[in-house]
Amino acid sequence: MGTVIGAGVFFKAAAVASHTQSAGLALFAWLLAGFLTICGGLTVAELATAIPKTGGAIQYIEATYGKLPAFLLGWAQSIIYFPANIAALSIIFATQLINLFHLDANILVPAAIVTAISVTSINLLGTRVAARVQSLTLVIKLLPIFAIVLFGLFTAGDVNVSLVNLKTGDNQSWLVGFSGALLATLFAYDGWLNVGNVAGEMKNPVKDLPRAIILGLSFVTLIYWLINFAFFKFLPVEQVSGNLNAASEVAVMLFGKAGGKIVTIGILISVYGALNGYTMTGIRVPYALALQNDFRFSAMLTKLTRRTYVPLVATLLQLGIGCGMIVIGSFDLLTDMLVFVMWFFSLLIFLAVFILRKKHPELKRPYKVPLYPLTPLIAIFGGLFILVMTTITQPYLVLAGIGLTLLGIPVYYFGKSK
Repeated sequence: MGTVIGAGVFFKAAAVASHTQSAGLALFAWLLAGFLTICGGLTVAELATAIPKTGGAIQYIEATYGKLPAFLLGWAQSIIYFPANIAALSIIFATQLINLFHLDANILVPAAIVTAISVTSINLLGTRVAARVQSLTLVIKLLPIFAIVLFGLFTAGDVNVSLVNLKTGDNQSWLVGFSGALLATLFAYDGWLNVGNVAGEMKNPVKDLPRAIILGLSFVTLIYWLINFAFFKFLPVEQVSGNLNAASEVAVMLFGKAGGKIVTIGILISVYGALNGYTMTGIRVPYALALQNDFRFSAMLTKLTRRTYVPLVATLLQLGIGCGMIVIGSFDLLTDMLVFVMWFFSLLIFLAVFILRKKHPELKRPYKVPLYPLTPLIAIFGGLFILVMTTITQPYLVLAGIGLTLLGIPVYYFGKSK
């Protein structure tokens, strides 16, 4: 829950409402995304217990498909996933800061870049400092969520929300609108892929791991559904659509101007904490790849800061790519690209469960995915739906994501030829 809950719960409502133009269908998209996430988590957990190695998803890909696909996942994480997360969250932080203090909207890009630089600077001070920031923000980020949910449920709203109306707006195709909404919600559930990384350290993974996944992700899904219900209860779908300040506006309606500002500050701290978490984790991926000598410039990427032993060049590389994405991208564009790329690799991991069961039946599996093969098939179907519909509706985004990922192939062989 601490890994998954971040900024998406506050800001993806705008994109979901824009795609569906219907409160009922938007709420259904949040539920379905949670269900797919649970199926994905239960599936990946089997690989986590069978291959309990540091590196998580990269190790699962390598064990099933070989070294190159595993490198491409690490490459995609290094140049797309983590930098895009940092860029998107920096944009959101700057947007909320401008809204809170009524600043000039033209400073959005500079403010976002300054935000990314500030978080990177904290991480260069050392892992201990970054971890303290993470622990502090983890507690604070839950406060605005529970405040909006609890007061939103027990306060009379101005809008009648129909839960059974699953139609889209007049100008929107149902399939296109719903697929776009589903893709948008999945950013808010991002982080579930790491749910099985501690499986090897559990005393009873067969019993405790599915319980942690089902209960944890079910609670996340419930929280997401309730907070979005609160948004639609106080704002009509037209006002939520495309409105990145919807959470702040609902907070003002619930708690008044002063209370609304306090909740908005809590949201800002939540976003900053999520940004710090992605920065702290992301700088270790190119560093880990460099330790395997997979880059031509591996020696440079393994350089650490003198006093704090943080990967210096890897940190600056991630910051540089992130700042470039801030300049050329928007919040929804960046998050859609990273969700598409990561769900492509997630699909490979879902398939790996079937492949490894056939190729290596002797492999010890302390935990096996429940309701096999139904659960992984649901995850696979959901992943295929997301990839196919995104390809149809946003082909240029897909081409950009695939192109950047495939750039890793010459980098891989160029590094190996050294």
